[in-house]
Amino acid sequence: MQYVLLLVLIVVVIAQAILVWKAAPHWRWYQITPVVITTILAVIFVFPVAGALKSRSEWHKVKEDLEARLALVEAEQLELRYGDPNDPLSGEGVLPMAQKLAKLGTEAGRRWRGLRLTNANFDNIGQIVLTNPQPEVPVDGLPPEPADDAAAEAAPLPLIPEGLVVYGFAEGPQPNLEVPVPIFYLGEYRVTATSPTQVTVQPTAPLLPQQRQAIESRQAVSWSVYELLPLDGHEPFIAEGSVEDDNNVFGRIDDELVNRLLSNPISAQSRAEYLRDGTRSLPDDEPLSKWVKIEFTKNHEITVDSPDQRGALDGGFFDGSGRAVDSRLQHGDSGKVKFAKDDLLIVQEEAADELIDLDVARLIDTYYIRPLNDYRFVLRRIRLRLAELSTRTQELTYENEVLQRAIDATVKMTAAGQGEKLMLEQDFEQTEVERKSLEVYNERLASELKETRQRLVKLYRSNQQLEKELQMFHESIVTPGESLTSTR
Repeated sequence: MQYVLLLVLIVVVIAQAILVWKAAPHWRWYQITPVVITTILAVIFVFPVAGALKSRSEWHKVKEDLEARLALVEAEQLELRYGDPNDPLSGEGVLPMAQKLAKLGTEAGRRWRGLRLTNANFDNIGQIVLTNPQPEVPVDGLPPEPADDAAAEAAPLPLIPEGLVVYGFAEGPQPNLEVPVPIFYLGEYRVTATSPTQVTVQPTAPLLPQQRQAIESRQAVSWSVYELLPLDGHEPFIAEGSVEDDNNVFGRIDDELVNRLLSNPISAQSRAEYLRDGTRSLPDDEPLSKWVKIEFTKNHEITVDSPDQRGALDGGFFDGSGRAVDSRLQHGDSGKVKFAKDDLLIVQEEAADELIDLDVARLIDTYYIRPLNDYRFVLRRIRLRLAELSTRTQELTYENEVLQRAIDATVKMTAAGQGEKLMLEQDFEQTEVERKSLEVYNERLASELKETRQRLVKLYRSNQQLEKELQMFHESIVTPGESLTSTR
C-alpha cells in the first residue's frame, strides 16, 4: 500500500511540474514561484505527515490494547473483590472473605500468637511465663499507623491486660499451611502479671494430666492465647472447592480432615456426626438435628423483630417467641423478612411444619445438620464430668480395696475352711469307723440282751414255778401242823 501511495505522489508531482511548465509562458515569476515553493513544501511535509499518521496508528493500537487490558483488569478486580457468582469453584472474593475474617475476628476476640513458653512452675499455685519473641503484629494484618509524638513518648502497652481470663492452645504445623495453628487445648488461665514482652498466667482450675504433661515435657513450646474460645461451625470441615447440592446443603465433607482432627479419643459415633453433617437425614435422627428444605408456594413474610427493646444483658438476645430484642440483631425497617414464591429455605423441622400447616410452603427434603457445640459450656461440663469421674474413681478404688480385703479374708477363711474340712473329713471317717464298730457292738449287745432277757424270762417263769411249788409245799406243811396244834 505504501508503494502505491508513493507512486501516486510521484505522478502528482510530475503532473504538477507539467502543468507549471505548460503555464510558464502565460504566468509571471511571482505566480510561478509560490506554486513551485508550495509543491516543494507539500512534497517535503508528506514524510512528517506519514510518520505522524503511522505513529498515530501505532498509538491507536496501543490505546486499544490498553483499553482491552483495562477492561480485563477491571473484570479481574471485580472478580477478586466480589468473586464470580457464575463459577463457585473459582472461590470467594476479597470482600466476602474480609467480611468472614472480620466475623471470625469478632467471634474470636483478641488473640496473641507465637508466644514462647519460658517457664512453668506447678509447685504451689502454678504459674506459666510466656514471652513474645517478636513485635506484636495487628490481627487484621495491616501495618500499624504512624504514632504521633505524644503516643511515642507514652509508655508501651502491656502484652495482655492484667486480670483477663484467656484460653491457651499449643501451636503446631499442619499440612498445606505455612504458619503454625492451634492443635491442642491447654486450659483456661488468668493473667497475673504482664509487660510489653512477657506475660504470666495462672490456671483458673487444676489442669488435666495431658495438659500438664504437654507443658512440663516442653511439647507445648509455642502458644496461642485467645480472649474467647473459638466457635463451632460447619464450614471449616467442608472440602476445598466443594459446593452445596441436593445431597449436601454445605458441600462435601473433607473426610481426611475430619479423620485427622478427630482421630482420638473421640468416639466413632461423634466422628460419624461430623462426616454426615449436611446430608439427608435418617428416620432415627434426633429432632434437634433434623432440618427441612422448603419451597414457598406463596409470598410470605415473617416477623423477626420484637416490639420490646432491651440489651442482651437484660434478658438475652431474644424474647419468648424467638424474636430479636437486641438492636444489633434486629432486621430493621418493618421488622419482617419477606419471602417470594419459589424461594428456598432450610429451617428446623418444627418451623417447617408450621409453615407447611399454613399452606405457604411445601417440603422438598430433610437433612441432618449437626448441632453446634458451645465450647465454653462443653469444656466446663467435661471438666465437671472428669471431676465427678475422678471422685467416682476414688470411691470405686476404695470399694475395690475393701472388696479385695474381703476377698483376701474370704480366701484365708476358705483355706482355713479347707483345713477344717480335711480334719472334719478325717473325723467323719473315724466317726464312721466308730459308728460301724458301735453298730456291731450294739448288735452284739442287743443279741446278748435278747439272750439275757430270754434267760431272765425263763428264770422268771422258773422262779414263778418254784414259788408256786414252795407255796404248795408250804401249804402242805402248814395244814398238818395246824391240825396237830389244835389237837393238843
